[in-house]
Amino acid sequence: MPGRHLGALAAILAAGLLAAMPAEAQQQRPPIQTTKVEGTDNVYIFRNGNHQAMFIVTREGVIATDPVAYGKPDGGKQYVDEIRKVTNQPIKYVVYSHHHYDHIAGGKALKDAGATFISHANAKKRLVPLKDPHTVIPDKTFRKKMTLTLGGTTLELIYLGVNHSDSNIVMRLPKEKIIFLVDTIPVGTFPGRGFIDIDPLATEVFIEKVLKMDWTRMIPGHPGQPGDRLGTKQDAQDILTLMREASADMKKLAQEGKCWEPAEREYKMPKYASWPGYEAGMPLVARRYCGVWGRGT
Repeated sequence: MPGRHLGALAAILAAGLLAAMPAEAQQQRPPIQTTKVEGTDNVYIFRNGNHQAMFIVTREGVIATDPVAYGKPDGGKQYVDEIRKVTNQPIKYVVYSHHHYDHIAGGKALKDAGATFISHANAKKRLVPLKDPHTVIPDKTFRKKMTLTLGGTTLELIYLGVNHSDSNIVMRLPKEKIIFLVDTIPVGTFPGRGFIDIDPLATEVFIEKVLKMDWTRMIPGHPGQPGDRLGTKQDAQDILTLMREASADMKKLAQEGKCWEPAEREYKMPKYASWPGYEAGMPLVARRYCGVWGRGT
């Protein structure tokens, strides 16, 4: 683990912000916030509570991503209102990062504004039978790659295989060398509840592919720590290293017959104990890798 990352995380611990960071941060900042990404002309982050989305303003319209209005049926209106503070350009597209409601529910106001909704084909396949009244069904889908070009801006939508879900995509702005990637690679925090959804071995391969892509900054689906920062390739490498270490350890424990309960109760990764979310996330990581190496699932 690079010293600069451990030093930053130790500072968080010293300030008493470890696992409670997201809740405490929300008490000290507005529930809704929009910020321009430093060094860009037209890339913005919309934050609703502890969830984030990216939107891009072009001379011909706006490309938005996840409505992030879970549990707030009319929450998408706040997203539209925030976009309107920046531009009066029409909202042309809304792109789903994946099919999980905590990120994509609440898009009706964006649909009413005239947006075309886009997702990976697997996202629509999962959403249609569920018929959630607060989640807009995508108008268009793709399987491997789709490129949106609007007002001089290019956004690549790329599917690199199963990871946090079978519908998660990477969105890449080639000019800005920025990607938007939700849930699979947490920034500065220990993997949490979302880890129970992933295919761990496939996700390790996915992260390898992400690392080979041409980008320098990552907008995560939840604010990065510390300071709501953006992610880097080092963050991605750190998560991959953590996962491979947990995988190797849990494989040994599984072969000793210790999955589920003994391994979940006893396994620790002290090297990562200073990461926000470690205590809550550690049993989930152990359980998921126990599933792989102890049950073959």
